[in-house]
Amino acid sequence: MAYLAVLATLLLALFLIFRTPDTDLAAMRGKYAAAPSQFVALADGRRIHLRDEGPRGGTPIVLLHGSNADLHTWQPWTDRLSKTHRVIRFDQRGHGLTGPANDGDYTRASFARDVDQLADKLGLERFVLAGNSMGGGIALEYALTYPDRVAGLVLVDAAGAPRIGEAKGNIGFTLARTPGFSWLIGQITPRGLVERSLRQSVANQAIVTDAMVDRYWELLRYPGNRQATAQRFAAAQQPFSPEALARLKGTPTLIIWGERDGLIPLASGRWLAQQIPGAKFEVLGGIGHIPMEEAPGVSAELVERWLEQGATPAAPASSAPPA
Repeated sequence: MAYLAVLATLLLALFLIFRTPDTDLAAMRGKYAAAPSQFVALADGRRIHLRDEGPRGGTPIVLLHGSNADLHTWQPWTDRLSKTHRVIRFDQRGHGLTGPANDGDYTRASFARDVDQLADKLGLERFVLAGNSMGGGIALEYALTYPDRVAGLVLVDAAGAPRIGEAKGNIGFTLARTPGFSWLIGQITPRGLVERSLRQSVANQAIVTDAMVDRYWELLRYPGNRQATAQRFAAAQQPFSPEALARLKGTPTLIIWGERDGLIPLASGRWLAQQIPGAKFEVLGGIGHIPMEEAPGVSAELVERWLEQGATPAAPASSAPPA
């Protein structure tokens, strides 16, 4: 008993010494919500941080970021694609400046409902939906649930396939999935842990700059986001079945994968490409889990070429501005 008391005292002392506080809400909005950022209220009253850029003609493109990322991960693609397309990206529930969801629901279905609410708010009838990692799994969920609104899919190292082959993972995700540690990293989140996780996720180490690490670290500590992360990782996500993915027949799909992805192996990407009828599969040599940042020019060019080749049918989209 005395040993347990000493151990408990030691753990409490470590907690008090190393506890990492939340970031300041106003300061984070001041730093990461400069123009063209806006906050849009959904039908359920939540306010979503988004950026809506580019010409309003043609088929819009909606971009979904990955786990613990935010809309800034798509900046390289937006800089290029928004010259000719309307590009919409937003911080999903439990991420970035959108913050946690009031209902505490972090299932794929809840993320997909958010996409649909946002599409309603922006007056989007049909659109191309692109997602990286977690965002790719949400894109698949959305396409299967709301097929009439999806003009095309772009899956970038997407979640949703069974894990085939060796996945090295990163330390942050490993701890978040470990009972007990998920609560701990909600209280003690050193910057070094975030940097190490990012470096373990990418092959192109040059993109892991101080600014990138700061952004991930600060927005993870945005009030409520760490707790949302723990809730999200506690909910098991099942891979999509071949039968479900077969229903995407007729949905133009481009799959882009980093050859050296250590989080979701290339073999999982090949499996997705085999299950989605007519999917086009592109592998980027020497690239890891975040191709839109690791190889922005090459990956964006793949999307441009796919769109130019008539991958998506023309579809009207309302240009009504958000309220």
